[in-house]
Parts: sequence; structure tokens; C-alpha cells
Amino acid sequence: MSSSLHHADKHTHRRIMGVGFLFCTAFVLISFFAREQPENHYAMRKADRLVRTAGTPAPAR
Repeated sequence: MSSSLHHADKHTHRRIMGVGFLFCTAFVLISFFAREQPENHYAMRKADRLVRTAGTPAPAR
């Protein structure tokens, strides 16, 4: 009969799941910070324009 983690004691199961979660989290964080950040600042320009024009009436067409 093959052994599996599901049939291990609860402490071992939690420890293995915790280690797996830490490795997964580390992989995601390293992947996110290692990639090149885009030079596009479109969202920042749009937010700046929205802040500067907040409270002014909309122009009539």
C-alpha cells in the first residue's frame, strides 16, 4: 500500500502544507519583482488629469 501525505499525522501534514505555501509565495514574489517594470506611465497621467480636473464643471459641447 502506498503512503500519502493525506494519511500522515496532522502535524506533519500542516508542516508540509506550510512549507509548500512558503515556496509558492516566494516564487510568486520573486517572479513579480524580477520582471521588467513597464515604462508606460499612462495610468499615472490619467490619474493626475482626473485629480487636476476634479470639481470643475464639464465643458459644454
